Amino acid sequence: MHRERIFWLSWSQISGIGPILLKRLHQKFGSLETAWQASSGDLRQVEGFGEQVLKKVLEGRSHLDPIAFYQQHSLTNPNFWTPADPEYPRLLLEIPDPPPVLYYRGQVDLAENRGIKPLIAIVGTRDPSDYGKRWTCKISTALAASGFTVVSGMAEGIDTEAHSASLYTKGRTIAVLGTGVDIVYPPRNRNLHGQIQEYGLIVSEYPAGTQPNRPHFPRRNRIIAGLSRATIVMEAPSKSGALITAYLANDYCRDVYVLPGSLDNPKAIGCLGLLSKGAQIFLNEGHLLEMLGKTPKLDAPQQLSLFNPPVAVPTLPPRLQSVFDVISSEATSFDLIIEKSGLAAGEVSSALLELELEGAIAQLPGMRYQKT
Repeated sequence: MHRERIFWLSWSQISGIGPILLKRLHQKFGSLETAWQASSGDLRQVEGFGEQVLKKVLEGRSHLDPIAFYQQHSLTNPNFWTPADPEYPRLLLEIPDPPPVLYYRGQVDLAENRGIKPLIAIVGTRDPSDYGKRWTCKISTALAASGFTVVSGMAEGIDTEAHSASLYTKGRTIAVLGTGVDIVYPPRNRNLHGQIQEYGLIVSEYPAGTQPNRPHFPRRNRIIAGLSRATIVMEAPSKSGALITAYLANDYCRDVYVLPGSLDNPKAIGCLGLLSKGAQIFLNEGHLLEMLGKTPKLDAPQQLSLFNPPVAVPTLPPRLQSVFDVISSEATSFDLIIEKSGLAAGEVSSALLELELEGAIAQLPGMRYQKT
């Protein structure tokens, strides 16, 4: 057993420490076990560790024995992955906030975890039209028959249709829950939950026994988008969780496809809106499969890891190095770079431009920068 998984689990129990701060901790200390032993002075050097967060960390660490907690937690949650595990889904490691703990039940297919077998998300409204249901069944059936794994959230409506059609075709499907993997929600999907567990996979970032909680469902949408090479929105009104999934998929540089709908159908307005933001329309099952077939293949089946050594950066002149050193691998604002580097705004602007040309950093919207 990799000792690091003990500390991914332990850190996930500390209030105020989310996936992004965990990635920063690992980048700073090289190990979450080392970070667990770090002094308050060292923790203060991590971006985002203000006094309130630091207070919660020190209090949380004092009340938690990592090894004892791991052993106890594993009794009720025997199956879970952390980013320290080679089985952790490869594509989730590419998103900014991968879940520190991903619980699962069902049949694991390591080809899916490694990104060899492509996963495609299908999402949409909980109250679809007959047209939306019919095309969800058609597309899910076509994907399953072509060897794709269908990912959805096991909600009512489009999600249920997508899972059911995949199972009927004897294909693979993965349900991402906003509850514990042992909790059936909605209750009417009890049979579906059992079927997915028997023939597919159920995953969640929440431990066993976690009941439905409204904020959990938008959060789980990032996992649906993160697991998948592409996201298909079948039918969605202007305000829909499916649109959140689509926006996240776009942020993760994954393809987004939409089912064409009618302007007279309010349940299709969200899909039409996505078209104006760069989503692609498909005309039938064959057209969609053709477009998915053009999706670039992942590199050889090598498991990505948060622990891979960073790509070497060319040796930089001192004036550029001083700016480069204060830029985070997350987004760092222009004003913060000036403050941390102690240089004038003109010098910082010039250095940032040269660093971009060197390929050492990338500019983000809002005059923010990050190391590449």
